[in-house]
Amino acid sequence: MVDPEVIIVPIVFGLPTVAFMFRMLLKHKEKMAALHAPQDQATIDARLQRVEQAMDAVAVEIERIGESQRFLTKVLTDKSLPSGADHQQR
Repeated sequence: MVDPEVIIVPIVFGLPTVAFMFRMLLKHKEKMAALHAPQDQATIDARLQRVEQAMDAVAVEIERIGESQRFLTKVLTDKSLPSGADHQQR
């Protein structure tokens, strides 16, 4: 006779694996169906407009970061260099 462990272990690990793979297949089919669903032009234009506005906002913020970095670098460089009067007194 076959030991129960020989049958139980594959069932315990095999059934959840099969269920998980089946669920992944269903999700994949759902996503593919949504990708091929027709969208109206107004929705696409609105989404592209929002993406464009977001990109503009990001570009402005990056420029501000760059300006801040240049300013701080200038301030720290000017602060670390000894001035002519201070250097002569030593």
